Amino acid sequence: MKPARLVAFHLPQFHPIAENDAWWGEGFTEWTNVRRGRPFFPGHRQPQLPASELGFYDLREDAARAAQGALARRYGIDAFCYYYYWFGGKRLLERPLEAMLAGGAPDLPFCLCWANENWTRRWDGKDEEILIAQRHSPEDDVAMIRDLIRHFGDPRYLRVAGKPLFIVYQAGLLPDASASAGRWRDECRRAGIGEIYLCAVRRFGMPPSEAGFDALIDFPPHGHVAAELGRAMPGLDPAFEGRIFDYRDLVRDAMSRLPRGRARQPNYPAVMPCWDNTARKGTRAHVFHGATPLRYRAWLAEAIRAAGNDERLAEPMVFINAWNEWAEGCHLEPDADHGAAWLEATQAARLDAARDERLWDRHGTTLPELPLEAQRRLAGAPLKQVLAALARSTGDAEIAPTPRERLVAYLRRRVEPRAALRRAALPVAKFLGLAD
Repeated sequence: MKPARLVAFHLPQFHPIAENDAWWGEGFTEWTNVRRGRPFFPGHRQPQLPASELGFYDLREDAARAAQGALARRYGIDAFCYYYYWFGGKRLLERPLEAMLAGGAPDLPFCLCWANENWTRRWDGKDEEILIAQRHSPEDDVAMIRDLIRHFGDPRYLRVAGKPLFIVYQAGLLPDASASAGRWRDECRRAGIGEIYLCAVRRFGMPPSEAGFDALIDFPPHGHVAAELGRAMPGLDPAFEGRIFDYRDLVRDAMSRLPRGRARQPNYPAVMPCWDNTARKGTRAHVFHGATPLRYRAWLAEAIRAAGNDERLAEPMVFINAWNEWAEGCHLEPDADHGAAWLEATQAARLDAARDERLWDRHGTTLPELPLEAQRRLAGAPLKQVLAALARSTGDAEIAPTPRERLVAYLRRRVEPRAALRRAALPVAKFLGLAD
């Protein structure tokens, strides 16, 4: 098995900008959302607040970015993948990245992912109200790649097989993805960069491999299916209108998608420690219930093993969603409840991946949800110690999907990959409350 690099997606929206001031209120940053999270059922960990190690940082500050980089290195994160916001020549949230390019922190490899969606009032349930739109054109393709070339030339920029790695978040939104990719490649050759390594985030119904991309990248929970827990959650606030999914079933779905040596388009695996966007969406949130550091650790170890054994990948890599998506409840950074447990689990998973004994094989989705104190203690403990502790514990009784919810998940797994069938089924699913 070849060693795999771990790349964590990184959100730069932790500093104020004039546009967010106008759209969301003066001084808005991602922390504004984070502070307003509230619980909707017993045991619902909201708000999710940062531990004192990094605190409520401002990414305009070099010291804050340096601390992130140092923490990432300490726990085995090899690179950050920063979101890059470009709207027809207008950039947003670029200040931390520009400061880094000017010689600032962190001294850590990085790559970029173009978040090529329109910005809307989605958090307020107003998807149709566009705040700033994409303006795709051949001219815009050239203008954007010329701006990116500055980043590709940075000595810290992440390369795959010697080529700068660039990721497109929503390739399906491009009018002609293959033509855009061709223009980007041609411009990089003319600028002396040489070949680039283009990847697209994998989603249901996305363009096939001939669309001009070298590989796909998983991005859970998107592109995956998990059974819902529905209204069976004890003590659920009647005001809650969102959806609660089973994290264990999501992991099982992701495991079934690992290549395990099958011939297929190159596809880099990805994992997520947790997900709960209550801070952004309030009563309409999506929550993945049952996420624990040990379950994440087991999943990550299997993803590392799969990437290391997949000969179709130019180089083994595993992506993690995310380093600091605090308002989506999806972060590795230390928090007030778990401390550094997510990071410790990340570090331990790298060691687990090289062992013959496997946490997933021994427990899989039956791995119990231990009390918080035990989770923190065992997150980064040696595998032998973890297995011994699990053998002595059954954990607490957990909510499980009903047979109906498992059937719905089964049908979704059959429908989602088939674009035409998915389009036909979506209105029915929305009418029945099975999609939103």
